Amino acid sequence: MTAPTTLPTTSADGPTERTGAAPARGVGAIGALSATGVLLGLVLVLALLSAWHITQGTSGIGFKDLFAALTDISGSPAEVGPSARDILIGSRLPRVGAGILVGAALGVAGALFQSLARNPLASPDTLAVTGGSYFAVTVVTAFGLAIPMWASGGVAFIGGLLAAALVLGLAGGAAASTTRLVLAGTATALALQAGTSTLLILFAEETTSLYSWGSGTLNQLDGTAAVRSIPVIVIIIAAAIALSRRLDLLSLGDDAASVLGVPIRSTRAVGILLAVILTATAVTLAGPIGFVGLCAPVIARLLARLVPVLGKHAVLIPATALIGAIIVILADALLRAIVGANEAITLPSGVTTTVLGAVVLVLLARSMRSSGPAQATSAARSSVHGPRRAGLIIAFAAVLLIVVAILGLLTGERFYLLGDVVLWVQDQAAPVISFAFDSRAPRVAAALAAGAALGLSGTFVQASARNPLAEPGLLGITGGAGLGAVIVVTLVPGATVVLISSVGVVGALVAFAIVYGLSWRGGMNTDRLVLIGIGMWFGFTALTTLFLIRANPWDTPALFTWLSGSTYGRVWAHVAPVALVLLAAIPLAIVWTRELDLLALDDDTPRLVGVPREPVRLGVLITAAVLAAVSVSAVGVVGFIGLVAPHAARALVGSRHARVIPTAMLLGALGLVVADALGRTIIAPAQIPAGLIVALIGAPYFVYLLARSRA
Repeated sequence: MTAPTTLPTTSADGPTERTGAAPARGVGAIGALSATGVLLGLVLVLALLSAWHITQGTSGIGFKDLFAALTDISGSPAEVGPSARDILIGSRLPRVGAGILVGAALGVAGALFQSLARNPLASPDTLAVTGGSYFAVTVVTAFGLAIPMWASGGVAFIGGLLAAALVLGLAGGAAASTTRLVLAGTATALALQAGTSTLLILFAEETTSLYSWGSGTLNQLDGTAAVRSIPVIVIIIAAAIALSRRLDLLSLGDDAASVLGVPIRSTRAVGILLAVILTATAVTLAGPIGFVGLCAPVIARLLARLVPVLGKHAVLIPATALIGAIIVILADALLRAIVGANEAITLPSGVTTTVLGAVVLVLLARSMRSSGPAQATSAARSSVHGPRRAGLIIAFAAVLLIVVAILGLLTGERFYLLGDVVLWVQDQAAPVISFAFDSRAPRVAAALAAGAALGLSGTFVQASARNPLAEPGLLGITGGAGLGAVIVVTLVPGATVVLISSVGVVGALVAFAIVYGLSWRGGMNTDRLVLIGIGMWFGFTALTTLFLIRANPWDTPALFTWLSGSTYGRVWAHVAPVALVLLAAIPLAIVWTRELDLLALDDDTPRLVGVPREPVRLGVLITAAVLAAVSVSAVGVVGFIGLVAPHAARALVGSRHARVIPTAMLLGALGLVVADALGRTIIAPAQIPAGLIVALIGAPYFVYLLARSRA
């Protein structure tokens, strides 16, 4: 595997893409003045936003009162009294300080991850730090573990560090391939998120308050935690700036950087360690505030088109810290200005941060233009296997799928025998057996059809976007489906599964139309599609979280179950749409195999060989969107299948899509059928959503495939 697609304005993986200046040269006098101006401008913006934020609060004390309290050296209580000073020092400054520190820490951590991985999709979640922190806190809360008061603040920190250590171990150490590191981290993060979601569902009463904390909050009891984190964050950011020259040279690729004297292994190890510590510190201070670590460095690099000096890490790192802080403070201030300070206290800061960051990212991505050919995905560069091996693997997967589907019928709250299936098919089974199989068969069929649809959809998306981290959710489908379903449940009491699924499909297709429409600008640029898709995905997810928090608490477990992917209560009517769309998509996939191979290479090759690139890409993406959308009606929101099935297929049969497509479909169906059977059996009569089981069992297998691919 090789490094995935990079932003045109980002550090590149090869000499075909350029940054604002040659990495080996210094900033220069003019560049230094430009850098100083940029940083001072960002500091000024942050100061103004912080001043505005400080004037907001629940006490009704405004700017004049606070200014008087600060300038009243004598401490006379004649006009405003000591209460204004107490509110400023005890409440408002700690919140602003926490926002600045968290934004700066996550921004720099994201910049380090993206530079080391050379991938705009990399973020603090890449090494599962956020997922590990959230999981650790959830475990402690769900099982009522007694934690000393002095250690309670370190639970999230330790969980994040352990998760990062696990990822590093699975990927082969900090010096492992950047692609393997990113993918192993993504798989581990998904598994941890699945574990967290499982605990939130099974221990709904004990973990009610954690769903809000899991979206991040700037609420602070006092300024103690923020003050303690200052030296850690400042020292780590200074160390990151000290790595600037090495990071600049790494943008040329590992081989070129090594020739120029950069110690690749130690640089990557130190950079990852710094990013992990920053992320864990931020999570400890304010919970998992998402998207800042992804959005802030992307915004900085997109702005490098206007201010080329931002292409140098010596400027990029402090600029990203300031941009991250600006995003957090601006989002929190806007929320308070719109809904009021009293209402804002109950809303997670991570939701507004994500929405604001998503809007900014989409607007900036809309204006970006490609500066060179895009990188090929791993789909285009993976090893090629012979047709005999591919045929054997496909045949074995098909037989295994049949066996697993039969076992799915037999397993559940009660285990039946194969003879019972024969009697049921002949309509001669006892009523209790008939009832069991009548309810299980549609669930197995739904999992099979939806799994195959998601596997095919993920293959289409990864080939079109040329990024191995891409999945159907990148088209806004997952976020749109979830948002539509949550809105229905919130606004329509007693909404049926059919209504929820139908609105989910509509939301998915509308979201795709928005993403594609915003991505089109005289043509389709894959980098722009990826960034806008990310922005819309996170934005929809944040709004979904907001509706969940504001919804009736008794509806939250059911909603969370649907959002986690479940076949519960499915009937044959839910299976039919998926099966029909899948039957229509398979012939198209066969016709497009050559075009998919070319799309996975770059934007120029299809045109040179006479392939109508844009019409084909539009058709491929629309088909992928419809496949993923109808799968929502059958199994709810399941995202991991679309990511892991194409990867596993390429690892097993090579990169040619004539072999990848059937393999990915079989693996997707196999994974979801197994997950559904396990979810119905492990803690019967209670059930675990199939989507969570997919992540829990799929992540280790995904990592195993990565380990096999080491070279």
